[in-house]
Amino acid sequence: MRDPDGLIARAGVRGDPDRDQHFLVDDRVLDRLPTYLAEIDAETSHLLEIGGGTGALTDRLLAVADAVTVVERDRELAAFLREEFAEEIDDGRLTVLEGDALEVDLPDFSASVSNLPYGVSSEITFRLLPEKRPLVLMFQQEFAERMVADPGTSEYGRLSVSTQHYAEPELVESIPKEAFSPPPAVRSAVVRLEPREPDYAVDDEAFFLRFVKAMFTQRRKTIRNAIRNTAHITNLGAPDAVVEAADDDLLQKRADAMTPSEFAELATLALEVGEPADG
Repeated sequence: MRDPDGLIARAGVRGDPDRDQHFLVDDRVLDRLPTYLAEIDAETSHLLEIGGGTGALTDRLLAVADAVTVVERDRELAAFLREEFAEEIDDGRLTVLEGDALEVDLPDFSASVSNLPYGVSSEITFRLLPEKRPLVLMFQQEFAERMVADPGTSEYGRLSVSTQHYAEPELVESIPKEAFSPPPAVRSAVVRLEPREPDYAVDDEAFFLRFVKAMFTQRRKTIRNAIRNTAHITNLGAPDAVVEAADDDLLQKRADAMTPSEFAELATLALEVGEPADG
């Protein structure tokens, strides 16, 4: 495997916290990341990496995948990846996409392993999750803990429900700051997201996610009051009708005590009787 520090030296770059650049340089962590896919027998025919940096993780992914596509927004780093991995590119095993991961056309990948830019980690994650592919992603520790949180805990929130709607998340490893160059201000964590169908049905996924968002803007209020106070978010024309039709036990709860299936039950009811406007 290529040495992470050697790659940084050959690239002639230094990580820049102001640009959300923290290069993962711990060989042990780099070597472990692809194994989290193997543990669930995920297909590795075409792996996607968001934020290739100097290619330390790219190198590890090439060792286990038939093909890898790496997305890198930094022009200089993308050029370095094309130079460093010229042989793999010529062999058709590596594709380097230069551009913003939120804007480029992503390939039909089998799974993704990525050290995400933390500033846009949420947006990228929710671009990947609807693809319903196994994901092994690096986040800030606090963000990761919120993704995997259970109802009734202080970490549980909109992020927990939205993530768990698409996948079964598991925090598989915490990463010390010293594993990066330069070290970030906080610890990091690796989350494995195994796609699954939820044990409930939603008729309108966009409305469901908007409804969850609305309820958590009022997390200290009961659901009864939250429904009435957030019509400007849910676009409900008749929030009182939803309250009148809903189960009283649910209405007395607060958002952080609601399971994803209970949110789905209320969102379905809101669509039926709440007179939602389009958009």
